[in-house]
Amino acid sequence: MSATSLRTAAAARNLQIGAAVAAGPLQDDRLYAETLGREFGLVTPENVAKFGPVHPEQDRYHFGPLDAIVEFAGRHQMQARGHTLVWHSQLADWVTAAERSPEGWRGLLSDHVAAVVGRYRSRITAWDVVNEALNDDGSLRDTPWLRALGPEYLDLAFCLAHQADPEARLFYNDYGAEGMGTKSDAVVTLARDFLDRDLPLHGVGLQMHVGVGHCPPPEQVAANMARLAELGLEVQITELDVRVEAPFRDEDLRRQTDIYRDLLQVCLEAPNCTALVLWGFSDRHSWVPSFFKGWGKALIFDEEYRPKPAYEALLKTLVEPL
Repeated sequence: MSATSLRTAAAARNLQIGAAVAAGPLQDDRLYAETLGREFGLVTPENVAKFGPVHPEQDRYHFGPLDAIVEFAGRHQMQARGHTLVWHSQLADWVTAAERSPEGWRGLLSDHVAAVVGRYRSRITAWDVVNEALNDDGSLRDTPWLRALGPEYLDLAFCLAHQADPEARLFYNDYGAEGMGTKSDAVVTLARDFLDRDLPLHGVGLQMHVGVGHCPPPEQVAANMARLAELGLEVQITELDVRVEAPFRDEDLRRQTDIYRDLLQVCLEAPNCTALVLWGFSDRHSWVPSFFKGWGKALIFDEEYRPKPAYEALLKTLVEPL
């Protein structure tokens, strides 16, 4: 492994640097696998650990793609993050099609968490237990889980995950709560309430799907991390990409590079920021163009796995003298 990879440089700064992984290219694309193993020390399954893909039928789990990612991590001495146990999206149809009592919903959630977290006990070391439970105004999002169980579903999910793997680090994960504002205030309130009631919450994940012209100021991200540190919580940037609007001008790519550099610097300066995870790493495999029409070029390697200026900026920031 090169002494100048992101992975080794981040380890020297006591930081994990990771990427979300798609199971298909990991198995089919040699350059994808080689770049991932060389540059990153942590992997997040992009989709295959979500409820629908991993539990497509009530009596059937589909672990093969997730097994492949976790086994790749083990072979390459990488850590694995689990994403995600409870979310309103990407649920299997059978979950919402059936009528069931609150007790039935509790049993469903208990069985799912025990099966998934239990299978990867000690191999997946951190979980995004609940994903995106809040609206932008800070209220609880209307989800099948909330309608069935009320706010109790949040408590239950974290307790079940802790029972299934007491050593795993458990995170609440959300978007739009990276800087200071109404939604991040609500995340802090939620986290404080969890801790006041001795629920097993260890950290907050800040997704950080941002873009040129659409990113919270670094000083606000730093302030938000600091107030979570006051609660004794870890913070991880969990889904970072920095999209650029077409036409892709050199100036916009320079601004993209600055955003990547600034966010890494914020994380390095925050004692409680323990990981920075990109949502993918190559523009060849990115969700951005299909979700944000007219936007793209969001990651640090191009379509041919060549490092972009953003990669060079991250590496330089990591190897600069402390």
